[in-house]
Amino acid sequence: MIDERDLEAAVAAGVIDAATQANLLAFARQRGKPLPAGNDLASPPKFDAVHVLYYTGALIVIGAMGVFSTAAFGAMGGWALSVTAFLYAAGFILLARRLWRKPETRTPGGLAAAVAVSMAPLGVYGVQDALNLWSLAERPGAYQDFFPLMNASWVYMEVATIAAAVVALRAFPFPFIVMVASVAIWFLSMDLALLLVHRNPIAWAAEWTFRIDISLIFGLVTIAVAWAVDLKWAQLGDFGFWLHLFGALTFWGALSAGEGGPLAEALYCAINVGLIALGLFLNRRVYAVFGALGVCFYLGRLAYNYFSEVLGFTFALSAIGLAIIFAGIFLQRRQSAISAFLDAHMPAPLRALRPARALTL
Repeated sequence: MIDERDLEAAVAAGVIDAATQANLLAFARQRGKPLPAGNDLASPPKFDAVHVLYYTGALIVIGAMGVFSTAAFGAMGGWALSVTAFLYAAGFILLARRLWRKPETRTPGGLAAAVAVSMAPLGVYGVQDALNLWSLAERPGAYQDFFPLMNASWVYMEVATIAAAVVALRAFPFPFIVMVASVAIWFLSMDLALLLVHRNPIAWAAEWTFRIDISLIFGLVTIAVAWAVDLKWAQLGDFGFWLHLFGALTFWGALSAGEGGPLAEALYCAINVGLIALGLFLNRRVYAVFGALGVCFYLGRLAYNYFSEVLGFTFALSAIGLAIIFAGIFLQRRQSAISAFLDAHMPAPLRALRPARALTL
């Protein structure tokens, strides 16, 4: 039986083009017989109570050793913190190796590997603290300050975390590990900029515009990397998800933090409409969600600034929202047919930029 992976291979080999692939998939769905996925990686990810428990447990461990660590934890001393990080990492790596062998326990195994990676900044911090290896004149603070505060001295911890994630991904190709790396890259974009421009933390706190610009650039670069991952390595699993999430979050957050006049606000709305279109083009809902929020924020700001005294605008805005809901219902019902039509009539260079997951809606 031919499955979706066979069609993707046929496109890659030049046997058929992407438009033919999309038409075949749409035809199969219209008959009520969607083509089976080639392997487990192509099937939709599960989201049930068991997986919620898996992820919740992993996040609690990561948070306990980081965001929620207390002053008493930091008082252990640098070498004690490094030893603690090493023992945690070693223990979770051993657990990951044991669980990874069986398909039914690969999810907790991958999460155990992600927890091990999250110990990297603690281990580096302990060594820096014990040997007083800080890039600035003074110690930047306790370990828990790594998460809310920016400081150039954190750069080494972030680089070590990224390196640990790369090594872990080679042994445990599990997408959630990318999340840990994404957080480290996000922090690195801020702290590295601080290091490169040689600004002290007090001056840096005052450079709000500069910080927004760095986040915008970081978000755009992360989105581009996530897009490339979808195009090149989608067959290995959905490793682009966390990159898309953090790219969209940082870009949209920085975009929404800016201020300006009516022209800037209209441009903000247009960019958010573009994010919605990008979400449809890539089949990534995160962009559609942030874009929709941005459009809502723009309309709300417009209502407050210019139409606060106009009673009818409230009802008109409600009608617009209701129309958007019905547009979503229409799109949901005809999404496969619309996608097949676009793929069939889209220029080849543009169609080549659509990931396989978007071509098989």
